[in-house]
Amino acid sequence: MTSEADSSTPMARLLERRELSPLDLSQRAGVGAHEVRAFLDGATPNPLLLRQLASTVDLHAADLFVIAGLPVPDDLAPLDAAAGRLAATLAGHAIQLPASRRHQLCQAVRSMPQKTRTQPVPPLPLREQYPPGPGGMILRMLRNRNLDWIGSAKCLAQLTPHYLAASTLGMIGHGRKEVSPDLLVSFAALLAVRAEDLAALTNIVMPREAPSINPAASDAAQLIWDIRRLTASQTQQILDEAESMLAAQETPQRSA
Repeated sequence: MTSEADSSTPMARLLERRELSPLDLSQRAGVGAHEVRAFLDGATPNPLLLRQLASTVDLHAADLFVIAGLPVPDDLAPLDAAAGRLAATLAGHAIQLPASRRHQLCQAVRSMPQKTRTQPVPPLPLREQYPPGPGGMILRMLRNRNLDWIGSAKCLAQLTPHYLAASTLGMIGHGRKEVSPDLLVSFAALLAVRAEDLAALTNIVMPREAPSINPAASDAAQLIWDIRRLTASQTQQILDEAESMLAAQETPQRSA
């Protein structure tokens, strides 16, 4: 459920939640206060400003472009769409592993060489060109994680209490189905964004009692983010490693 009409911008609401003034943000990021104020008031920001603000507001730069309603630059977009099809399986394996093994997988991903993009990022299909609104923002942020409707639905099912059809996610993106407060919390878990921050950005009221989320979901969500810059073959290597870890974990139990 969205709150009552609010003319403030998503970033203005986020700063208000964090009790930060535009001057505070500009000083921490080392950027001009007038640029920050203009962005918070709804002006189209300079792309460089978004990159400079990202770490200061603890959000990914790619997500800041989405929040600002701008196209995500090629260097911030997922590298290989085929890799995204492996994300749900990898996430499902990851949550079955102990934290030490999940962290080992994340380190393995980060140690892999970054391949150079050889083709421009293809334009989004018409069905993923969403109107402004909370659902569209969330679905575009999921796309930053290389997750289409099907991938998002599978990952939600793996990491959260929500089982949604891919078509339902499409309806959410196009504003034909409202994001419930409980679903907001699940989206936040998958995005590895604080639920209170996502609530401020989307202007959706937080639930009084948040649904229970698997504690391992945050590690799995981080893994999903990390593999977005890998090729499908690199992601398959990580998936193979996760499967080996699971097999080794099950072998002692069978022996016992």
